[in-house]
Amino acid sequence: MDLNTAIALIGATALLVAIPGPNVALIIANTIANNLRFGVVTVLGTTIGVALQLAVVVLGLVSLLELAASALMWLKWAGVAYLLYLGLKSWRKGIEEWEEASASERPLRFLFWQGLLLATINPKTMLFNAAFLPQFVGQDAGTGSLLTVAIVYLGVIFLGDLVWAISAQSTRSAITKLGRLQHRLTGCFLFGSGIGLALARIDR
Repeated sequence: MDLNTAIALIGATALLVAIPGPNVALIIANTIANNLRFGVVTVLGTTIGVALQLAVVVLGLVSLLELAASALMWLKWAGVAYLLYLGLKSWRKGIEEWEEASASERPLRFLFWQGLLLATINPKTMLFNAAFLPQFVGQDAGTGSLLTVAIVYLGVIFLGDLVWAISAQSTRSAITKLGRLQHRLTGCFLFGSGIGLALARIDR
């Protein structure tokens, strides 16, 4: 991959990351509800989830993408219901109750798996990655070139999502002073994550 291709890939990926989707909404929600550490763990989960999808693309399992995407549709709706449940739970909780729940019910590993599953079960991103990444690889290039593109793509996504988490943390101290409104805002982001996942259709 030459320099011009790398710059184009980084720029296009950064633009995609700048547009909030279900993953970003979950990252912001977990950061605001807890703190930056919880947001970063969510980012690690979503990044690994994207990496699993990229592995399917890099390995050339294109013939399995439609089948895998169709299978993920079943998991997707379960994920939608779960995110909407979390959003409702956050909306209804008072600040003291939520702080206790944050310490006891939502350990770091929980948020890691939450992020990983959300990123993995989105069928639209799998098909998008399969169409997007090859545009930055020459026709005669092999798997190694596609792997390089995938690594750069994943790296930009990881850094971009970290920026989202840091940005959410920078506003958290002000939002915390809002009391119940903090949790309603968290609930809105969780609702947004669930709705975004619900709108991820593979026929678009």
